[in-house]
Amino acid sequence: MSEERILVVDDEKLMREYLKELLEPEYRVDTAASALDALKMLRDEVYDLVITDLRMPKMDGIELLKHVNDISPGTQVIVLTAYGSVESAVEAMKLGAYDYIGKPIQSPDEMELKVRRAIERGRLIRENLYLRRELEKKLRYNIVGKSPKMQEVFDKIAAVAKSDITVLITGETGTGKELVARAIHENSHRKDGMFVPVNCGAIPENLLESELFGHEKGAFTGAYRREIGSFEMANGGTIFLDEIGEMSPHLQVKLLRVLQNGEFQRVGSPKVLKTDARVIAATNTDLQRAVEEGRFRQDLYYRLNVVNIKLPPLRERKEDIPLLVHHFLRKYGPNKEVTPETMKILLSYDWPGNVRELENVIESGCVLSRTNLIT
Repeated sequence: MSEERILVVDDEKLMREYLKELLEPEYRVDTAASALDALKMLRDEVYDLVITDLRMPKMDGIELLKHVNDISPGTQVIVLTAYGSVESAVEAMKLGAYDYIGKPIQSPDEMELKVRRAIERGRLIRENLYLRRELEKKLRYNIVGKSPKMQEVFDKIAAVAKSDITVLITGETGTGKELVARAIHENSHRKDGMFVPVNCGAIPENLLESELFGHEKGAFTGAYRREIGSFEMANGGTIFLDEIGEMSPHLQVKLLRVLQNGEFQRVGSPKVLKTDARVIAATNTDLQRAVEEGRFRQDLYYRLNVVNIKLPPLRERKEDIPLLVHHFLRKYGPNKEVTPETMKILLSYDWPGNVRELENVIESGCVLSRTNLIT
C-alpha cells in the first residue's frame, strides 16, 4: 500500500464501501457520509485526492470543492455525477476539479486510471510549489544554485564585491560567467556606474582596439568622428572582458598598461587618458597553458588572476537542475510544468552546453508544448 491518502465523500453507503474496496489495496482510503463531515477531516488530515458526489444534502460537491481549494490547494478532486448532471461536473472542473466520472461506475479500470493520474498531478503540483519556495530562497545575485559548489561561488562574489580587486572568472561556455561579473558589479560601491561587457573573441582585432580604447576622427578608414571606447564608458564602473584568452599579443600589451596604471590612448591620438574602471575578465580556456605555450603574456595573466572564481559545469552540480528548470519555466512559461519523467531525463543528461543549453531546452519546450505539461 502506498502512502497516498484518498477521502471518499458520498451520502450513499454502498458507493463509499465500493470505492473503498476498489482503491484500498493501493491507497489509504477514508470515507465521509457528508460534505460537512469531510470538511472536518480535511482540516485534521492532508489528503492527496478527494472523490466526492456532486449531489448531497446540506452541502453539495461544488461547495465542498471550493472549501478544498481553500483548505488544501494541492489536493486533487474527482467528482461523481449521475446521468443528467454533466453540466454540474463541467462547472466543477472550471472551479478546479481534476476530472469527473459518471454514476453508476461502469469501468473500475477507468476509475483507477483517473485516480492514479489525479494523484500524480497532485504530486507534481506539490513538487513545483516546493521548488518555487526553494528557488526564492536560493536565488542569490540573480544566479540560481543551492549546491555546495555554487555556495562557494556566492561566498567569493560577496568577498570581492567589497573591493576593487581584479577578478578572473573561469569556466566552460554557458556556465554564467557574465552573470557572476554583473553580480560583483551590482553589489559593489561602483553599482551606480556603468557595467560595460566586451566580448574579446567576437570582435576582429582591428576593431577590438577601437572598441576598448576609442578612436579619433580619421584614425582609420571609416572613422568619421571621434568615438569613446569601453574603458572611458566604464570609468567609475566596471568593464567585463569576456573571452580574454582570444586577445592578440598586441592588445595584451595595451591592456597590461591599463591594469598597471590606468592609462590608455585612443586609436589615432598621442594623448594619454586615465580611467578608473574596475576590470573583471573571463575565459573558457586554460590561460595557464596559454602562458606556457607563449600565446598569453605571463605578466598580464598575473595581473588578471588576482582572484579566481571558478564556475562549475552543470554536470557537477546536478542538484541545481530542478531549481534552474523552474526558474526558466517562470521566465518562459509561467503556466508550464515538467513531468517527473521529463525531470529524470534532464537530470540524467550531462549538459555540455551547461546552463545556457538547459535554458534553450526549456524555452523550446515552452514554445512547442501544446499543453501545460512539457514531456
